[in-house]
Amino acid sequence: GFCTNLLLPKTPEHILAKTNSKTEIPCELKTEHVGVYWFRWSQERQDFEFLMFSNPLGKATYGADIRQDKFSVPVGSSHKTYSLHISHLHPSDNGTYYCSIAQSSQLLLGRGTQLRVVDVFPVPPTTTQAPLPKKPKRCVTKRKEADKKGACSPLVWVPLATGILVLLMILVPAAYRFHRLRWRLWLRTHRQ
Repeated sequence: GFCTNLLLPKTPEHILAKTNSKTEIPCELKTEHVGVYWFRWSQERQDFEFLMFSNPLGKATYGADIRQDKFSVPVGSSHKTYSLHISHLHPSDNGTYYCSIAQSSQLLLGRGTQLRVVDVFPVPPTTTQAPLPKKPKRCVTKRKEADKKGACSPLVWVPLATGILVLLMILVPAAYRFHRLRWRLWLRTHRQ
């Protein structure tokens, strides 16, 4: 049977990695053990998959259809650390990875590490503000015709105001779409 124990073993909650790169999911045990099992839960496929078992000597047993050149657990200096190395990352590697140990005919699972593989890392949000219009200068002229052609005439301010409105009409929907995208990414990572 499966038994979850949040104190054993310790793994990070989230890892974000790029496609075609490699990553490491550390697994620290509180006490020495004769090896660890690595499993992956895929939300997309609704599948709990056995990846591999690794013992302290570095010998590994792999699950069905698991590529040995993709997953490995290098031998550590301690029998308490069994980090899973994953290479050639692809979006199909997305999922929650569990480091587990066998104890009294049960598998003790940690809280799991959610791995997300992306083509491009998300850009941190930046706030965009429309430029504030400068205060208009006061025209002091004696002739009305000078006002019509001068710096304060509607021929200057109308296009300027129109340009600012067009800029705002472009920036506001873009900021709204960016906010929605960030919200969807946040929801996706916190649903599991």
